[in-house]
Amino acid sequence: MNKFLVIGNPIAHSKSPIIHQQFAKQLNIKMTYDKCLLESEEFEVEIKKMFADGLSGTNITYPYKERAYNLCDQVSARAELSKAVNTLYMKDGVLCGDNTDGQGLVQDLLFNKLELQNKHILIIGAGGAVRGCIPSLLEVKPAHITIANRTKGKAMQIVTEMGSDSLSAISLMDVRNNYDIVINATSLSIYNEVPEMNPCVFENAIAAYDMVYSQQENAFLKWALANNSGIKVIDGLGMLVEQAAEAFYVWHKVRPNTEKIRDFLVNS
Repeated sequence: MNKFLVIGNPIAHSKSPIIHQQFAKQLNIKMTYDKCLLESEEFEVEIKKMFADGLSGTNITYPYKERAYNLCDQVSARAELSKAVNTLYMKDGVLCGDNTDGQGLVQDLLFNKLELQNKHILIIGAGGAVRGCIPSLLEVKPAHITIANRTKGKAMQIVTEMGSDSLSAISLMDVRNNYDIVINATSLSIYNEVPEMNPCVFENAIAAYDMVYSQQENAFLKWALANNSGIKVIDGLGMLVEQAAEAFYVWHKVRPNTEKIRDFLVNS
């Protein structure tokens, strides 16, 4: 039986096993899918050992997506552009990597009836999650994407590598109130914290989105509502489902129905 994992740190909160198990049940595919906590110093060695021992594939989450990219022998075009990998698998003895985060984010934004074309988007953070999402966001032709990070240099590095006139980088201290959609791509909400920036960013925004999902109240979305009572707030559960469906397709070459699992998660 094919064996799959999601790997990260922290990982206890992950719903990926539930999602992939439901996908497998829906499509009558025999497989196992579990979660695995890896400490930083053991990541590369353990990944190689797991695949040598017969692991079929793994999803990679915070904070290892960029390190997973460096571990691969071969990557997809979208992973190459983003320099981050969230989906690993073996093909003909070669460790391959892909990135389904961007597809997942865009699909969830569209599912939530958000128009992306010609919109001004602020994305907070400059880690693997941002790298993975920028290429797909650029494909939907926003007016502009601003990457804001505590250290501007890391955000600027992404802008330089992507090579798009539709991208710019700023420090968190320099955010303004002229964004339509504000996306938090940091992991701060896991720890019930928010970015150190001016809450004016929410004043004229139509939506605030946090890639983190939780059954608890989301600190970033709560903060957005406190500064704009009419703003639409969305957590990352839908993105998780959509990126998982894309990863499932990469592994199995069949695409599951995501609306069914969205309903399952909401009602379970």
